[in-house]
Amino acid sequence: MLDLVILSLHFFICFLISIAIWHGPKDVDLPSSSTGTVETEPDGLILIGKEDDIKKSQRITAKVNGREVVVFYHEGKFHAMDSRCYHEGGPLCLGEIEDINGQACIICPWHKYKITLETGEGLYEGINPLEPSPTPQWQSKGVKQRIHKVTIDNGNVYVSPPDLSVSFDSDYFADKYKNRGDLSMEK
Repeated sequence: MLDLVILSLHFFICFLISIAIWHGPKDVDLPSSSTGTVETEPDGLILIGKEDDIKKSQRITAKVNGREVVVFYHEGKFHAMDSRCYHEGGPLCLGEIEDINGQACIICPWHKYKITLETGEGLYEGINPLEPSPTPQWQSKGVKQRIHKVTIDNGNVYVSPPDLSVSFDSDYFADKYKNRGDLSMEK
């Protein structure tokens, strides 16, 4: 009987803790721990970090207006996009970069969706069944992932806030994970 009372008390305490966590602050805009402090400049640009640091790490994730954004440095260029894949919200910051049909693409680690770093287009291999011997060709699904403009000034990397007057498929997951302080990457 005493075991049942102790077990019930344990579950009750766990329940109270989960309620406290659930109702905790949600509108906190915390920067990524890997970027230090994120600052907004007078011209509206968001300071992400030092150019040399990002070149060394090849990628960094930060919050831009509460939204998770990943900045990649690949083959001499900086690219920024929503950090969550447009398909199911996979963490693009954990994906590999591959050259596909002459375009640098991030491969989503969850479902292997391919997204161009330059434009945010989703790519897929398709065949034309009407061809005598159909061979897969890379084709575009259109722009699915929101990209962000990157500006380099005095050794600092800045990202422009998103223009929300135009919507992209990735906006759903950017909103879903918005304002989470941990840049969490769980499924």
